Amino acid sequence: MTMFKHPALKQLTDQQVRFVPPARRMDQLARAERLLAEIDLEKQYPYQFVCFRITDFRPDAYPDLLIDGQDLEHDLGLLISELADSLPAVPVEEVAEPVMTLEEISKKLNVTPKTINRWRKRGLIGLPVLCNGRRQVGFLPSLVDPFLSANQLRVERGGRFSHLSQIEKDEILRRARRLARVPSGTLTEVSRRIARRLGRSAETVRYTIKNFDREHPDQALFPAVTGPLDEATKQTIYSSYRRGIAVDTLAKRFQRTRTSMYRVINEVRAKRLLSQPLDYIYHDSFDNPAQEADILGPMPGQEDF
Repeated sequence: MTMFKHPALKQLTDQQVRFVPPARRMDQLARAERLLAEIDLEKQYPYQFVCFRITDFRPDAYPDLLIDGQDLEHDLGLLISELADSLPAVPVEEVAEPVMTLEEISKKLNVTPKTINRWRKRGLIGLPVLCNGRRQVGFLPSLVDPFLSANQLRVERGGRFSHLSQIEKDEILRRARRLARVPSGTLTEVSRRIARRLGRSAETVRYTIKNFDREHPDQALFPAVTGPLDEATKQTIYSSYRRGIAVDTLAKRFQRTRTSMYRVINEVRAKRLLSQPLDYIYHDSFDNPAQEADILGPMPGQEDF
């Protein structure tokens, strides 16, 4: 499962999903989509600015937090996906626009459904609809067109994708076997170099190599990369990150992707938080029977949310 890179944006997403009415969430989807199209990957963005652009509210939380453009692009895509999935399903007959199913939009753009689902985490909005009594993801032109306009190169590249032939796979493995002998030849770097040479995506090349290593462990080109990380290694990664070592540096050291490093860091952080023996903060009013109705009653101002 793809994880947020910044807990603050994960928290913001959870708050909107839980407390914001559906109509307001639809408005936030459009605002988040516009912000996503404007991001400069080389810049940093204050969290309070991001929150204001999405919710029209500037919070007091995280006043000093700056988010790298690449991380913001990643997390905004997840925010958009989770907001869309949280909306109640609408009967397809009640939608004013023509609705495309996952299969239909995949065929139209000449990509696989897996690619469409990956694009949903990059800002492509799909809304829950009811079709023949079943809940499905529907794609509306008014929500799809902005994504297509902002991601022309990605969409064109995806449309040109075709499955690798056995000859192409063999060529990838031949080149990888040679490059893996170089001291700096990490899986990520080798995949990038081969992808540039063969005109394929780095992820396609990387998957081909990892799949070969899993199926042929005795001939694995990158044996240290195919298996899961043990707990000791995860703790080392987390401790190194806490000491200020950059995620890119950790990814190269452990021959994993940046996403894998963030996943490990968040996993260890979550386990440590869950292990804390904290139940509640005691207050004298808990022992006063006269306060029972107030403490156990409805939250004040709940309707405002």
